[in-house]
Amino acid sequence: MTSGFRTFIQPPETADEKPFLAAMRASVGLHYPWVSAPKDHRGWKRYLARLRRPTEAGFLVKRLHDGAICGVVNLNIITYDALCSAYTSYFGVAGLTESGYMKEGLLLVIRHAFEALGLHRLEANIQPQNLASIALAKSVGFRYEGYSPRYLMINNEWCDHERWAVLADHDR
Repeated sequence: MTSGFRTFIQPPETADEKPFLAAMRASVGLHYPWVSAPKDHRGWKRYLARLRRPTEAGFLVKRLHDGAICGVVNLNIITYDALCSAYTSYFGVAGLTESGYMKEGLLLVIRHAFEALGLHRLEANIQPQNLASIALAKSVGFRYEGYSPRYLMINNEWCDHERWAVLADHDR
């Protein structure tokens, strides 16, 4: 467990299923159309199976004082050697947004990626209309790198994305 002032991050555990799914179902309005988070047992099992791959890592952002799930941060397609990077995806929980929990949690995952995993670069691909996600990325040091039309399929639709990145050796 890695902790900050108000939050800690940890990989999802079996005991997290019920509170995770409740939080995700309560957050459908917050997530749509940006992300499609697991909302049932089958989706939860698929998520855990994906995280067992050596190229994936997932973290729940939880409040220190009560363990409530505030959000999720994933490191996707972790690659070493010359690229030494990962794609980052994240989403918060309705009712806990604009509280700084996700900012602290994302900073903890960034530190883990750079220090514990030895990565050089993290990239976040964000739909241009998702202003809250862009603001969060900027607040933790991600910088705009470019635009990718029809880059990712979200909710069965190819969506344009902006590329944002943070480097291990760059001031945040």
